[in-house]
Amino acid sequence: MANSAGLCYSFKTELLDGIHAFGASVVRAATTADTFYGALFLASGSLSPSTTTAYSVTSEVPNSGTYAAGGQAVTNATAPTQTAGTVYWTPSGNLSWTGFTGTAFDTVLIYNNTAASKNAVGVFTFSTQTITAGTFTLTMPTNNNTTGLVRLT
Repeated sequence: MANSAGLCYSFKTELLDGIHAFGASVVRAATTADTFYGALFLASGSLSPSTTTAYSVTSEVPNSGTYAAGGQAVTNATAPTQTAGTVYWTPSGNLSWTGFTGTAFDTVLIYNNTAASKNAVGVFTFSTQTITAGTFTLTMPTNNNTTGLVRLT
């Protein structure tokens, strides 16, 4: 089974429950943004918006170079923004791992590492990659209402 991209169904519900804070929160006790992580997964995995509710090591790429289980923190210096009825958010920095060797991977899972159960935000796929002792960088899209990584219309 192949991975499929999209915002996790559980994430959409959790937004209404106030679980995730991409910007300063005025509702919860902490007023700072949550910490989000990006983890890489094998193309042979079965992650999808309907099945992924939280980060799990199942089908994650093995540790290599600077990549370790759980991935890395996402740079979150940009608060969610709204334009023309679409609310959007994109990490303000790329994800990158050096000295990395990985075979047949095609997915990054963005998840909320602040939440106790590491709640999934979205499954994002790209063309299948194989890297040998190199640098792998995921370049984030432009943060706007048509290309932002997370868009709600």
